[in-house]
Amino acid sequence: MSESNKMKEMPVNRLMVQMGIPMILSMALQAVYNIVDSAFVGNMKVGSEAALNALTLVFPVQMLMVAVGIGTGVGTNALLARTLGQGNAKKAAKVAGNSLFLGVIIYVVCFLFGIFGVRAYISSQTIDPEVISMGMSYLRICCVVSFGIIFFSLFEKLLQATGRSLYSTIGQVVGAVVNIILDPIMIYGIGPVPEMGVEGAAYATVIGQVASAALLFIFHMKLNKEFEHGVGYMKPDTGIIKEIYAIGLPAIIAQALMSIMVYVMNLILKFSPSAQTAYGLFYKVQQFVLFLAFGLRDAITPIIAFAYGMHSKKRIQDGIRYGLIYTIVLMVVGVAITEIIPGAFATLFNAGQSREYFIGAMRIISISFIFAGINVAYQGIYQALDGGMESLVISLLRQLIIILPLAGIFSVFVRNGQMGVSLIWWAFPITELTACLVGYVLLKRIRKNKVESLS
Repeated sequence: MSESNKMKEMPVNRLMVQMGIPMILSMALQAVYNIVDSAFVGNMKVGSEAALNALTLVFPVQMLMVAVGIGTGVGTNALLARTLGQGNAKKAAKVAGNSLFLGVIIYVVCFLFGIFGVRAYISSQTIDPEVISMGMSYLRICCVVSFGIIFFSLFEKLLQATGRSLYSTIGQVVGAVVNIILDPIMIYGIGPVPEMGVEGAAYATVIGQVASAALLFIFHMKLNKEFEHGVGYMKPDTGIIKEIYAIGLPAIIAQALMSIMVYVMNLILKFSPSAQTAYGLFYKVQQFVLFLAFGLRDAITPIIAFAYGMHSKKRIQDGIRYGLIYTIVLMVVGVAITEIIPGAFATLFNAGQSREYFIGAMRIISISFIFAGINVAYQGIYQALDGGMESLVISLLRQLIIILPLAGIFSVFVRNGQMGVSLIWWAFPITELTACLVGYVLLKRIRKNKVESLS
């Protein structure tokens, strides 16, 4: 059955499973190697607690670099696919070239931040000199060699725009495997490689990213024959750059909100480095669970969008129904794992002094996974039905408007000694439940306005 016929005729429940599994696995892989990185660092012989705290503090900047790279790639992907669909190979070459020009600009900004900005950034979140030193070393390496993650994100989208997503997945897997292999070698020192500690973790990460980017560059040059390649096409075109960011800016904002939330949470938890570390470790476990929902969302959106384009009310309703059902099933499994064996994760990370806080965070925040997963599914549904504003509202509620003021207020009671740190963790379930209720109202409205009116 052709791809078009699948989207039209295959039962939605089967189609969603078929499309969702590869996307879920791809997203899970990204989250797994974040967890593995922290696990190796947590098991360092000396300074593991400070190193884990340092990784927690640098994580928002890493997320922001990914956000800008992916957002630029998303805009490039959509514009390139549309331009190729119009048969305009010359403009397509300019779109690809301008995306690489933007990649150079993004890299220069990251490089300059790595040289001049890391001390001020890390020092804003901690006063511990050991954590500041480790955080600066790790983040400086990640920023100075950030061309790997930036150009990986761009080449990934250039390949996806021409229907070659398998090759982008291969590049992603290769990078993850390289990183996981190099982590113990460079962190602990094996054979001729000296022990480098947290710097070794940074080098392993950037080498994996550069390996991915290099492989995808080769795939791009050899396989993307639909348009020409050349340095001349990198000459900046204001019109094309505007078109790229007209599409990509919302994706950058949505991703950047996560970075802002984690950074502000680190500031709120500044009174307790162990609580900061616990939150950072938990966030990586949470990413693994929620990335399953993100992967499924990437299947929900095109299925419902295709059905909306063909005015099939039944397939839209089926897409919404099965999208929510499958998301809830995945999230229930995630809640079960994190509630039953939080101690196993604490042991994996060798959490040390932050162990008690980490287990407490696992038990409380994981309650929110079901609501968070539903919110992610809602956003996929909204986007499929041209509801970009509704999707942005949910992102703002979840990552800015509710969570940060609530956590800030709760932290006052904790710092005054009236309540334990666990009170701050309760801000997460409250936020996700509230956003979920708002999301349900928005879903009812968008169904009434966009779906019920279909013939």
